[in-house]
Amino acid sequence: MTGNGKTGKALRLLLVSLLCAIAAGLGYAVLGLSLSPVGLGELVGANLEASGVSHPVTAVLLNFRGYDTLLEMGVLLVALLGVWSLSGMPDYHESSPEPVLDILSRLLIPMLILVAGYLLWVGAHAPGGAFQAGSVLGAACVLMMLTGWRLDSRFAGLLLRVVMVSGLGVFVMVSTAMLLNGSAFFEFPPPMAGELILLIEAVATMTIGATLAALFLRSRPAVGPDK
Repeated sequence: MTGNGKTGKALRLLLVSLLCAIAAGLGYAVLGLSLSPVGLGELVGANLEASGVSHPVTAVLLNFRGYDTLLEMGVLLVALLGVWSLSGMPDYHESSPEPVLDILSRLLIPMLILVAGYLLWVGAHAPGGAFQAGSVLGAACVLMMLTGWRLDSRFAGLLLRVVMVSGLGVFVMVSTAMLLNGSAFFEFPPPMAGELILLIEAVATMTIGATLAALFLRSRPAVGPDK
């Protein structure tokens, strides 16, 4: 057996061992869960007024457990960087969409954008929020790409990358500002909590939508012709 063959076999054994260890750890964690877990619904309800929103899910995701949401956005960004690092930028070829798809996209894309805006706004007091709105916005972008639309070269470079990191960046900057103001990290003052959460969610919506659309391309976005 050659040296490369031995190395490949050793790597496969290492990978299998790591996967088995992870599976064993997850199994141990699941089996160790309490059969009668203590819920936090009452605690969330008691502090809901101080969160700045009236919907408990939004309060938990953007206020009480902001670290989780921050890490989720970080995972999306890391996944996108991984996809971009494994593939090059495809060539741009202008093409005309099928008539049915073209008509359908003209009807659906404005509706999807409106639904995304509604989900963002309503998230403060009803089911919705940045991830739901960003997913719908990403779907609108995917539909546009299926019709042959591509980013203009003026927006496919630095500006696009700023959008990709702005959600994570604004979240960190707002939380750091609160820390410098004497509050704890991710602790928003009740008089300003609603506005700060809306700001974070608005920027996160754009970031999530753009990231999901970029992941759909499976590569760095194709550059369209200059206008």
